[in-house]
Amino acid sequence: MKINYAHKWSWLALMAALVAGQATAPLAQTPAPGQDNRPIAYPGSVAFGAYDPHGDFGDDRNVKIEALFLPWQDIDLKTLGEADDYARQRGRTLLISVEPWTWSKTEHISPPALLQGILSGRYDGNIAAICDIVGKFTTPTTMRWAQEMEDPRLRFSWQGWTGDEYRATYRHFVDHCRASAPRAKFMWSPKGLPGLDQYYPGDPYVDSIGLSVFGLQPYDRDKFGHDRTFAESLKQGYDLVAKFNKPICVAELGYVGPAAYVRNWAENALKPDPRFPKLACVVYFDDKEVAPWPPNYGLPDWRVTSNVLP
Repeated sequence: MKINYAHKWSWLALMAALVAGQATAPLAQTPAPGQDNRPIAYPGSVAFGAYDPHGDFGDDRNVKIEALFLPWQDIDLKTLGEADDYARQRGRTLLISVEPWTWSKTEHISPPALLQGILSGRYDGNIAAICDIVGKFTTPTTMRWAQEMEDPRLRFSWQGWTGDEYRATYRHFVDHCRASAPRAKFMWSPKGLPGLDQYYPGDPYVDSIGLSVFGLQPYDRDKFGHDRTFAESLKQGYDLVAKFNKPICVAELGYVGPAAYVRNWAENALKPDPRFPKLACVVYFDDKEVAPWPPNYGLPDWRVTSNVLP
């Protein structure tokens, strides 16, 4: 539920500063529960991760997955190479969401042009540039490419394709990335909506499945008539992808609402739940929206230090 330009860019700069200035510093203890609204870990919790452009989770020992987003155009990839050190020093794996476009607000490519460009090989160099770096990583890395493809709102240039078209482009990316990064894993990451089946690229191309799960209390009440829980919000997508028999992750999690609503999500997002036996990880999206939630919900701020509504 987001397209983040400025803060995604700043993540790379932040990571460079952390690597340069804190690489040898001991990690601080995890913040005490209640200090902010991060998901609470329990014994037996699923693996927890964070997309962390503000550094809120830099010293959190519960975080086992370092998530980052990058486009495959118009980006300086020098800092990407430092992600390996940053994650390894903190005992984390990497989840890299590759978005096949530029983050420029004025130069987004049309869906047909992007489709034709991928299948014709125009972007093979972009794939190689990223995957050549990932191939040198010692940190276990999962590549998540062109997420939320089945969303009908057409917010991304890779949405609106047919199932056949999307499957062909996903396989093209994986085949070319594997040539440079043979140890990388690949995550297929629908939004979790009915009809996602037609976009499934096939078992040989999928190591895990990601879903997007966001809780916005005003939206819940308007659309569903009550405050939804994490489990209720996860259930539809989980049930739709469980049949593929792959590990399932919440690749993007966020929640915003009054204190009681946020506390409920924070207490339950990582709690072991027998209803979701294939759930393997949950990754928090610790940033503010750039694209408003339609029709009139503005820009929810998912950041754990500012996600409580007055």
